[in-house]
Amino acid sequence: MNKINKLLQKKHKSKIVCLTAYSKNIASILDDHCDLVLVGDSLGSVLYNYKSTRQVSLASMIEHSKSVKLGIKKSLMVVDMPHNTYRSSKEALKNAKLIISKTKCDAVKLEGGKKITPIIETLVKNKIHVMGHLGVLPQSAKSFRFKGKKITERNKILNDAKLLESAGVFSIVLECVETSLAKLITQKINIPTIGIGASNNCDGQVLVTDDLIGLNPINFRFVKKYSNLRSEIKKAVSKYSKDVRNKKFPSKKQSY
Repeated sequence: MNKINKLLQKKHKSKIVCLTAYSKNIASILDDHCDLVLVGDSLGSVLYNYKSTRQVSLASMIEHSKSVKLGIKKSLMVVDMPHNTYRSSKEALKNAKLIISKTKCDAVKLEGGKKITPIIETLVKNKIHVMGHLGVLPQSAKSFRFKGKKITERNKILNDAKLLESAGVFSIVLECVETSLAKLITQKINIPTIGIGASNNCDGQVLVTDDLIGLNPINFRFVKKYSNLRSEIKKAVSKYSKDVRNKKFPSKKQSY
């Protein structure tokens, strides 16, 4: 059974665990605990301090993904297709093939609903596995606010989810989608939903690893910090600095 089928079988049975990775070392840790590892274009803000994911290049995504792949043995690996790399079916197919050939990932992720369904259909027909993404769409959002408060917006997102499923995506990320809407979508479609700020009604959850471990100093409502790695690194660097200045490092033990 391939990784995609294993993920599909988890629908309504067991929760899907997903986290982001941008490098081999982090990926190798996540691989023991995650069903799915996402190389997200969130690396733009997390690593490069970009104001928007729209600044992330295809080349950058490929290089980080190549590193992540070195740490993956069992997890499903999905790579975000960056902004302006899937404006047409032809462009999407060319770039998706490039990502897969260079990184050996299992699938790509695209943001959007009805507008990109023909593009997704083209990729799927060419045997490329695609993950969808609805709700807040960082590549096109002008402002950050949760989705699903208004009836028209709820209906559109639900309809988009059904269209994405029909187009052939194997799962859909729901970002910052109102709780009852996330539950409804999860019930109405036969593929897994992966939530981020979309309640525990989804089939699985994803977070940015740097946020989860407290390395990225941000505070979003949907982020739970399971560790304060930033503080631990500060302590280690402080001790190292003092040892060097006080001529305690390197000792004979660390010398040749």
